[in-house]
Amino acid sequence: MTSGPELEARPQPRRRRFSLRARVSLLAAVCVGCTVALVSLGAYVTVHRNLYAEFDENLLNRAQAAVESPSVETRLQSVPGAFLVSSDIHIGLLTARGELVYPRAGTPPPWGRSELAVADGSSDSSLRTDESTDMRVVALPAGNGVAMVLAQSLAPTKRTLGELALVLLFFGGAGILVAAAAGTAVARAGLRPVERLTAATERVTRSMDLRPIPVSGDDELARMTQSFNTMLSAVAESRDRQRRLVADAGHELRTPLTSLRTNFELLLAASREGAPSLSARDRADIESDIRAQLDEVTQLIGDLTELSREDSATDTTERVDLVEVVERALDRARRRAGTIDFQADLQPWVLTGDSHALERAVLNLLDNAVKFSPQNSVVHVALRPLGDGTAVVEVSDSGPGIAPEDLPHVFDRFYRSNEARTMPGSGLGLAIVKQAAERHGGTAYANNKPEGGALMALRLPGISG
Repeated sequence: MTSGPELEARPQPRRRRFSLRARVSLLAAVCVGCTVALVSLGAYVTVHRNLYAEFDENLLNRAQAAVESPSVETRLQSVPGAFLVSSDIHIGLLTARGELVYPRAGTPPPWGRSELAVADGSSDSSLRTDESTDMRVVALPAGNGVAMVLAQSLAPTKRTLGELALVLLFFGGAGILVAAAAGTAVARAGLRPVERLTAATERVTRSMDLRPIPVSGDDELARMTQSFNTMLSAVAESRDRQRRLVADAGHELRTPLTSLRTNFELLLAASREGAPSLSARDRADIESDIRAQLDEVTQLIGDLTELSREDSATDTTERVDLVEVVERALDRARRRAGTIDFQADLQPWVLTGDSHALERAVLNLLDNAVKFSPQNSVVHVALRPLGDGTAVVEVSDSGPGIAPEDLPHVFDRFYRSNEARTMPGSGLGLAIVKQAAERHGGTAYANNKPEGGALMALRLPGISG
C-alpha cells in the first residue's frame, strides 16, 4: 500500500463557467418564461373563475325556472328522455323524508344533507360539487316540504379548461424557445464589439500590434471601443516617444563617446614603448577634452534620466513656494554665469508639486538665457500672477533671439537650432522644462521680445502667496 507522503495530489477538475453569450440567452429565456408563466396563470385563473361562475349562474337560473313552473311535480315524471339527454340536466324533487321524484327516462340527481336541509326548510338554498359523480348540484325550496334538485356534469367545463391549459403551455413553451433564440441572436450581435476588443487585446499581447479597432454604431459598446482605441493610440504614441528617445540618445552619445575613445587611444599609443611622446601642452589639451566630454556625457545621462520619468501629474502633495524655487535656481545660475548679471522681479505664488522638478526647469531656462547672452549683459527674471489662477515665470535675454522656423520646435527633445549646434548642451534642457510644466498642469512657451532677445516662460496654476 502506498504511504501518505507518496500519494500525488490529484488536480481538482476546473469548473466550467457559462460564457457571457450563454448567460444572456439564459437570462432572456428565464425572463420571458417567468412573464409567460405569470400571464398564462392569470389567464387560466380568470377563465376558470368565469367559467365556473357562468356555470353556476346558468344552473341556478334553470333551477329557479323549474321551481316556478306550474304543476311541476305531476309533469316531472313525464319529461321526455331525449330532452334530458340533450340538456345534460339531472332533475328531481326531494321531500323532507328523503324521497326523490325524478323523470322515469332520466337519472336521479345526487343528493345529501345539504339538499335535505333545503327540503325541510332549514336552509334557503344549496350549491355544491358532488365529488363522487363530479357534478354541480343545486337545490332550491319548491314549497310544501319539497326541494327542487338540479345537477349538471362538470366534465365539459373541465375539458375546456384542460384544453386551455394545453394551449397556454404550448404557446408559452414556444414563446420561451423564441425568446431564447432571440436572446442568442441579440447576444451574438451585441457582444461582437466585445469579441473584437478581446481579439484586439490578445493581438496586442501577442504581437504588439496597436492598430485601432473599427467602430460601428454609437451605443455604449461603441464608446467603449473608442476609449480602447484612444488607449491604443496613447500606448502607440508612448512607444514611439520611447523609440525616438532611445534613437536620439544613441545619436547624441555617439559623438562624445567617439571623441573619448579617440583621445584615450592617443594617450595609450603615446604611452607604448618606442612611440613618440606627447608634449605637455598636447597632453593637457587631450585631458581637457576628456573632462569636457565626460561632463557632456554626464549631463546627457542626467537629462535622459529626468526625461525618463513618467509624463504625468506629480504625485507629491508638497507645498511649493515658487519664489523660493526661483531664488534657489538664481543662486545656482549666478555661480556659473560669469560676467552675466540677473535682475529679478518676483511676486509671491504658491502651488502643490515637486519643488526639485520646478527648480530644475527654472534653472534650465536660466542656463539657456546665459548660453545665448553676450558678455556683461543682463538676464531678466519675472514671476507674476496673470489673474486667471495661474502665474508665469519669464526669463528673457539680450541674445539674437529665436528664428521663426525654430520657435515651434525649441521644446522638442534633442532639437538644436543652427546657432546652438556649436555650443555645449544635450538639446534636452527645454524638453525638461516642458515636461515639468505639463506634470504640474501648466505650459511652457517661447517667443521673441520686440526689442530683441528670446523670452522663455513657464506658466503654472496655483494661488497668490
